[in-house]
Amino acid sequence: MIDAQPVPETLASRAAALFSAYRAGDEARMGDLVALVSPILWHTVRGQRLDRESAEDVVQTTWLALVRHADSVADPQAVLQWLIVSARREAWRVVKRTDRIEPRDFEPDDLISRADDAPEATAVRDDGDGRLWQHITQLPERCQALLRVIAFADRPDYAAVAKSLGMPVGSIGPTRGRCLAKLRIQLANDPAWEH
Repeated sequence: MIDAQPVPETLASRAAALFSAYRAGDEARMGDLVALVSPILWHTVRGQRLDRESAEDVVQTTWLALVRHADSVADPQAVLQWLIVSARREAWRVVKRTDRIEPRDFEPDDLISRADDAPEATAVRDDGDGRLWQHITQLPERCQALLRVIAFADRPDYAAVAKSLGMPVGSIGPTRGRCLAKLRIQLANDPAWEH
């Protein structure tokens, strides 16, 4: 008898488990789902060139839409994709309504930091993070979108990422590799980069 290998847990499967528990009546799981997926939604929305306040509104609107339409998500495995696509569509709607598409640099407070960090460590990390995101914004749009989504997932679900970004699943790994190679070259040529 061959032992079955455990299926690795992905971001999509964790989101699905939390969403299923929420729909089964454990309302606290929605908070866990928000904590798990919000960083990806945040960077997906910011990638659409929204300012900080508009991005906050879009992310909040996306979560409210999920709560209102929780029963319409037929398969809990699709909740991550549903959230990403919904956030992107809402961001597009806001951009179109306000008719402003302005590239913006990431602000230091856009990046999540731990409250227990010393101010010096926080300042050094924020400076490095700011430089890193400046270089990311110089990459092609496809690279920016891919890196924003996968940067905050421990084990990205390539099928969900592929569908939300409109890419074939098989091209995500190679595209990520090319994007990271371009980023490494940019960082190597930046005398201020010390990481």
